[in-house]
Amino acid sequence: MSEQRYGEWVAVRRDGFVAELVLDRPKAMNAVSSEMARCITAACAALSEDCDVRAVVLTSTHERAFCVGADLKERNSLSDAEMLRHRPVSRAAYTGVLELPMPAIAAVHGFALGGGFELALSCDVIVADPTAVVGLPEVSVGVIPGGGGTQLLPRRVGAARAAELIFSARRVAAAEAHELGLVDRLVAEGEDRAEALELARGIAANSPVGLRAAKKALRLGQGLDLRAGLEVEDAAWRTVAFSGDRAEGVAAFNEKRSPNWPGE
Repeated sequence: MSEQRYGEWVAVRRDGFVAELVLDRPKAMNAVSSEMARCITAACAALSEDCDVRAVVLTSTHERAFCVGADLKERNSLSDAEMLRHRPVSRAAYTGVLELPMPAIAAVHGFALGGGFELALSCDVIVADPTAVVGLPEVSVGVIPGGGGTQLLPRRVGAARAAELIFSARRVAAAEAHELGLVDRLVAEGEDRAEALELARGIAANSPVGLRAAKKALRLGQGLDLRAGLEVEDAAWRTVAFSGDRAEGVAAFNEKRSPNWPGE
């Protein structure tokens, strides 16, 4: 396993075709400051360009929190002009996770609140343990979810459920979060990271060309009517139908062996 640091508070660990994007600001429960946002953005940019990465797992080193959201201590010190300058920096971090071209899985334990939950929502799958507490409490401090929450949450749970959760600013414990679809898998305490990595390894055994195309079709098709969505799917199909991965996959199936994906 190899590790590369992006600033003081973000690391990327590589193990085969799986990359672990690690939030590592334990003294602040991974609160996202301007500098941490830049580090997340840089790490995501590097991962997006790495064709050998087939799946990403977003994890935390803090034992009681995934991420508590924006660094409110820093925000309290900013002038209005500084807030405006900070906005693109903050937004780029969430966009970086959201636009990872390969499948991304969040491993959540403890608090995942505000921007922390938005980082998880930016992933394709959320694995959580029973200590997880999620929510978008921004209206309780006079703002709104600004890392994608108002758009990503209703796509997960529907408009009315998302409205209730955002307007009430309430925190949701793991069992209810799983019941409502706020998280996808609920695992034994302390097993969120291991389960997410195991899921990622299973995903990474599949065609990297197929995985990226499938994710693109899923993302671009959201919100479209069926006819338009099927056109998105067809365009994605055309990018894989004549690929080396498709030829290898068919050959491996017929030869009853595991595929050796060329990734092109």
